[in-house]
Amino acid sequence: MGSELKDLLKTPEDEWYDGKITRHDHFSDLKDIDVALDSVPEQFKDGSGMKFSGSVVHRLLLRELHHDGPQDEMRFMLGTRSVRFSKVKFCLITGLKFGVIPDTTRYEMVQSGIQQRYFNGAGDVDYEQLRAVLRIGVFEEQYDAVKLCLLYMLNWILMGLDEREKVPLWQIRLVEDLDAFDAFPWGAHVYRQSIIGFKNALNGRRVRYERLQQEKGFGSSVRFSFGRSKTKTEPYSMRFIPIEPN
Repeated sequence: MGSELKDLLKTPEDEWYDGKITRHDHFSDLKDIDVALDSVPEQFKDGSGMKFSGSVVHRLLLRELHHDGPQDEMRFMLGTRSVRFSKVKFCLITGLKFGVIPDTTRYEMVQSGIQQRYFNGAGDVDYEQLRAVLRIGVFEEQYDAVKLCLLYMLNWILMGLDEREKVPLWQIRLVEDLDAFDAFPWGAHVYRQSIIGFKNALNGRRVRYERLQQEKGFGSSVRFSFGRSKTKTEPYSMRFIPIEPN
């Protein structure tokens, strides 16, 4: 069974390479939500003790298998067994809602909404701007704190996006209707973005790694920064940061 699985590896064993993926989970930023709402969701209260291992993720991705199952799933070789990463397990673990993702272009901007009240109507709202408003803690209307914290939690806690990323405009429009925001299938959205990112994470990385070794004369290790890409076809990407030997 083990030898059969090895034939299905997307990255053959002789092409495996050492690496470390660095990623910020932002769980420490829950304190900003705690200040704004004087409360943090119960399931996230112990989030500061959670650990993320880039090495484990990197080695798991190297063991991805070709398979004939659904395209929105991934299979990995662990020892002599094939294990599956699927939306069913993702749903059970996260507890997020699944369903058909609606057309997000249909949401309309609310006049004098949170975008106007706190960001002067700017189309792009980034991490630092949103965090600054939460830390000031002065909110003009009822539920504004809730709306802003939902955007913060979604993008930088659940999605783990890079601090340089912007809050999508359709989310700012959607959060104005808290019932509609709550009904949105966020599990399907987060899973879709994650599966695309994981599937594309190693594309072309081995070639670039070898080129860096040849051009820079660095050692056999390379560090990856894993975060949101600027392209729609590859929502997540890894950036190479070569580690010079001591």
